[in-house]
Amino acid sequence: MGSSLYTIHSILTGYKFSAFLTCLVLIAAELSAAETHFTVGEHTVAPLEVFQDCAECPEMIVLPMGKFTMGATLEDSALLARYFPKPKAGEPSVFTQEGPPHEVLIDQPIAMGRNEVTNEEWMACVDDGGCRHTPDPTIIVKFKDVKADDPRQPVIDVSFYDILEYVAWLNAKVGSDVYRPPTEAEWEYAARAGTSTKFAQGDTLTKEQANFTAFQWVGDRYFSDRNRLGMPISVDKLDAANGWGLRHMSGNVFEWTMSCFSKPHLGLTTSSAYLAVAENETSCRLVIKGGSYTGSKEYARPAYRGSRRENERVRSVGFRVLRETGGR
Repeated sequence: MGSSLYTIHSILTGYKFSAFLTCLVLIAAELSAAETHFTVGEHTVAPLEVFQDCAECPEMIVLPMGKFTMGATLEDSALLARYFPKPKAGEPSVFTQEGPPHEVLIDQPIAMGRNEVTNEEWMACVDDGGCRHTPDPTIIVKFKDVKADDPRQPVIDVSFYDILEYVAWLNAKVGSDVYRPPTEAEWEYAARAGTSTKFAQGDTLTKEQANFTAFQWVGDRYFSDRNRLGMPISVDKLDAANGWGLRHMSGNVFEWTMSCFSKPHLGLTTSSAYLAVAENETSCRLVIKGGSYTGSKEYARPAYRGSRRENERVRSVGFRVLRETGGR
């Protein structure tokens, strides 16, 4: 024992100290990476790999474990104020529901849908008897009815209750209770993809990167860009992937989460804590995130939080699924 202690002391105090630290870093990195490796069928999947559990299942991307700063500062939230009437005297002209910024640890391994769930993926559930609702894809574009029914466009006109049927169908397909909607913490972690800027792409967002509507002042009013697309587009279009390969986390359609809306943030410190709260809540207005083709790019910031009732079906709201990957 004495000899061993002397050896350790020599390593810590001598020329081998840097090598010892390097060893510790490598071991820590290996352990961290191992946390998100898991088995799908006969294959082991690593962080940022794309996989499918079944032919009808959405493509999923394994997220690396980590932590992030959730929410936005009052300065960033104030960007939305320009689109709304001025507040009454004494009221702040900011959206306080986006704060306060707080650090959240992702302490449960997950994979996130590469894309918003598409029309063809939803209709596979309908055709198989798992989903009862057939969505209406009609959207009014420049005073005309247009069908957003391309198989690769994101499904719209689905409520949160409809989504629960879809994930139950997926779970029956794979024989395990692993699919569900994301919490807002998990969604924002995925959307940020390791960044801390306003958008995953940086402090600005272009029309080549996301499907949103640009607005401009004309006199004392805001008007939308006449060249706007005015509808959701195929999940395969635009340079819309963030650094982790997740597409259209900004723009295209708003996305449901399973978290009840609160003002301000709950300020929890772990993803498991956010999940526990979401699972224990009853009826409420749920958080929607991500922006849409109808809104400005400020709504497409990962920090933005809107809300809808669970039974609402809206033409600008879709969703993506999360898969729990705790089993290895």
